[in-house]
Parts: sequence; C-alpha cells; structure tokens
Amino acid sequence: MKLLFLTGSLVHGGAERHTITLANQLAARGHPCHFRYIKNDPSQLERLRGAASVECLHARRYLDWRALAKLIRCMREIKPDVVVAANPYAMFYASLALRASGVRAPLAVVYHTTVLLTAKSWLQMLYYRPFFWSADRLVFVCEAQQRHWRKRGVAARSNLVVYNGVDCEHWQPGTAQERALIRGALGLAERDFVIGMCAVFRPEKNHLQLVEALAKLRRRGIPARALLIGDGPMRPAIEARARSLGVAGDVLVTGFQQDVRPFVGACDTVALCSGVSETFSLAGLEAMALQKPVVHSAVGGAAEMVKPWQTGFIFPAGDDAALVDALATLADEPLRARMGAQARESVEARFSERAMVERYEQTLQELASHRSQHENVRRNAAAH
Repeated sequence: MKLLFLTGSLVHGGAERHTITLANQLAARGHPCHFRYIKNDPSQLERLRGAASVECLHARRYLDWRALAKLIRCMREIKPDVVVAANPYAMFYASLALRASGVRAPLAVVYHTTVLLTAKSWLQMLYYRPFFWSADRLVFVCEAQQRHWRKRGVAARSNLVVYNGVDCEHWQPGTAQERALIRGALGLAERDFVIGMCAVFRPEKNHLQLVEALAKLRRRGIPARALLIGDGPMRPAIEARARSLGVAGDVLVTGFQQDVRPFVGACDTVALCSGVSETFSLAGLEAMALQKPVVHSAVGGAAEMVKPWQTGFIFPAGDDAALVDALATLADEPLRARMGAQARESVEARFSERAMVERYEQTLQELASHRSQHENVRRNAAAH
C-alpha cells in the first residue's frame, strides 16, 4: 500500500507528531510512505524515519500556486494508493492536487481540532466544509469531537473514530533512582508536590491558571511546585504572573525538550488546563503511561480519557476552585500512586500506539482496496 502523507508543516504540535508516528509505524510494517509538508517549519523533521521520500512544498502564502504545482507533480510521480491529510489546510491542498493531477487515489483526512479560535478560522470552515464532504474518509480522534462536528455539518463520505495512542514501550515509567536524580538536578525536594504541564506556552493551553492554582495550594500549606515543560510566546506573561503571586521560585520552566520523559517522570501529577482547544491530548496519554494521574479540564474527549477517582480528575474549564481541590486531593501520596498505576493500565488496555496504528492500517487498506476494485471495473468497462 503506497501512502502519501501531507501536513501543513512540521511545527511542534500534536497533529504533526501524530502524523509522523503513523508514517513511521506504517513504513515499518512494509508500506511505502511518502511525506510532504506545505510550509517550511521543519521542527520535527528529525523524528521522521523510514519515509520513502520527504519534501517541503515551501508555500509562502495560504494558497501558493507553486507549492500546489509541486504537490501535483508529486502525486503524478508517486501515484499513491491513498492520500492521508492531517487537518483542513492539508486536506485543502490534497483535494486540489488530486483533482488537478488526475490521480484516482482516495483521500483520508485526520481531524485533530474541536474548537475554532478565531473568526478567520470559522470563515475558512465555510469553504472547507465541501472539501470534507468530498473526502473518502474522515477520522476523528474521539467520540466527543465527532459529535461536535457532525452537528455542524462536518463529515465525509464515511467517518470513524480512532483514539490517539502512545507507544507503551517508549513511555515506560522510570525507576525511583532516575526520578530522584532528575528532581535533584531541578532543585526539587522529595517532599515537594510537583505538578507538571507539558505543552507549548500558548494562551489556549492556559498555563496561567496553573500558576494561580499553585499559589492557592501553597497558601493551604501544600508544598506544591510547578514544572512547566516547554516554551513559547506566553512565557513572559507566565513568569510575570508567578512573580506577582510570590511563587516565582516555585515555577520551573524547562524550555523545549526533545525527550520530555525524564521531566514528566519527575512530576507527581500532570495538569491540562486548556479552556477550549484540547481534543484528545497526547500529553495526557503520555503522562498516564508514565503512571501520572491527570487533572484535565472538561473539554474535548477528557471524559473518554480520564476516569475520576481512578486515573485522575476532570474539572470544569476555567473553574479555579475545582482545579485546586483536585490537585490538593492528589497531594496524598498513596492515593496518587494507586491512581497512577490505574492510569498506566488504562493506556495499555485502550490507548496503545499499536492498537491505533492497526486501526489506521485497516481503514487505509480498505480505502486502497475500494480504489483497486473501482479501477478494475473501469478498465473492464473500457475494454468492452
């Protein structure tokens, strides 16, 4: 099965990580995987392994005709059995290129977003919607996301849900010694209750709410510290808020890390405070795989991932008091150890990368088979 993957870029983000994982794993299963990305941000390029070919289209504007022409030539040369587009922008380019190239490959779209944050995004959805309708298959990453978009007329010829998954071998809990070493290097004491957040510092990730919660936990006498794994444009605002609340010394920022496992492993729990934009968080699944109970705002597929009092807690988005209460509950070490163990078991049973890749392989093979059958019928009709 010859596959062509297309993303908007290779920026640090969940959709890009997910697509790279699929391409890597399907290539390892013997499927020739070609990869193209539209805009020149190669931040995750080194993660892409085993692809038969990789190329940036170097689009300089939203619709760049030169970039589109490159994609058309690519499709004619590769003649993929299936094209896989990540999110609407890549779908837009893939749809135009398929029509212009004359290549009769089915289009599968993997959609990672639940909420559109700007008026421009909603305007774009008006003309994206017909491209969704003409796609052969639309894959949502959780049931809540599918319900959200189906109500708004976003669907393809066929639709399904495939949960995000993580590599349970890669995301193995570290040893107590490894945890102690990284905490010591970070200046964290054994008694510190360390709350992690692993996300790019953007407004929608809502790091500021965690800083506020940290200050309230410390006023309760809980020795809470925050370990913010990542970086981004909100960093000055986050650091300023920590200073204004008198907790600057208790908010640690790691900067971008190629391997976040040691840092997540150093935490006692992980918080996801997004107000609107989490669909089905890979960072949440990774934390659970590392035996960390997750405190997740009630957005996207949170209720499909986190089971209250079993693998973590869910709190109403923006509710500071509920977030603080959930975190304070997890300051109890035996409780969070039990919940962390159950979180790992949940990932192994329901959200493994192996199960995710098998579902994608099955659905892409089905699309490729339908295309092959259609081509046979067309050739037979032409012969007669």
